[in-house]
Amino acid sequence: MLINSTHQVLFIGRLGQNPELRYTRKQEAVCRFNVAVPVEGSEKPEWHKVVVWGKQAELCQVFLIKGVQLFVHGRRTLREHQLDTGEIKKYEEVTADKVGFINF
Repeated sequence: MLINSTHQVLFIGRLGQNPELRYTRKQEAVCRFNVAVPVEGSEKPEWHKVVVWGKQAELCQVFLIKGVQLFVHGRRTLREHQLDTGEIKKYEEVTADKVGFINF
């Protein structure tokens, strides 16, 4: 499920791999992971790159494991990255405000 309002998004999906936690030079925690969101009428999910900052990033790394169902609320951000070849690669990620477990 994906709800999109301007740049705000809310979706429910499954964690594709264990989260990756790193720290910036200023020792701020940043956690990155991918979430697979089912698409109605398709066998393939839609993948979303998610980034979480601060204390919540540290908690995500501790409590989230591959396959867990979760919700993500945040905003879409377009990123650019220059490759060694000089080519510019663009990708979209969600900067999460809230991440939580879904229990059914």
